[in-house]
Amino acid sequence: MRHITTLFMMLALVLGTFASLTAQNMTAKEQRKLTRQERKIAQQKENERLYKEAIRALENNNFVLEAHHLIFKRGRSTSVSATRNFISMANKKATVQVSFDTPRPLQNGLGGFTVEGNVSDVKMKTDKNGSVIYSFYVQGVSISAYVTISLSPSSNNVSARISPSFNSNTLTMMGKLLPQEKASIFEGIKR
Repeated sequence: MRHITTLFMMLALVLGTFASLTAQNMTAKEQRKLTRQERKIAQQKENERLYKEAIRALENNNFVLEAHHLIFKRGRSTSVSATRNFISMANKKATVQVSFDTPRPLQNGLGGFTVEGNVSDVKMKTDKNGSVIYSFYVQGVSISAYVTISLSPSSNNVSARISPSFNSNTLTMMGKLLPQEKASIFEGIKR
């Protein structure tokens, strides 16, 4: 009889242990699911903050577009360094820099070109999809181009189309739009 009582107690103990393990697994899964949802909500809030920051930078005409991808006239594209490929605007002056990973220093000492000019004809509007379209004309000694920046409605991701006045070699830059003080860029020699 004593063995039967001991057997029932051990059976109850084992069943209780399995029940508690199952409950712990369910709560762990629920916790992971909740954690995923919390991360998703946190990412959405961060994207909204970055978007508002980008809008303010555009409104103040004081921004940097750090490009991580370039698309050329015939659709050829390349990934590039965001610190050396950018469009910046401050005090009604714009700087456009494109730099490739080449062994030759080229015009700006970094393997590309850096040009600066005065900004005019600044326009900002929102299209039917919610994207903000910011455009301006930049005129300088080595540059004469129309720049159109399209800011996506959900974050600070942008694309910028640079259309030169003197030829049809358009260039599109894809990247992130930041205020001047938060950008980390390395500027080459200006021409």
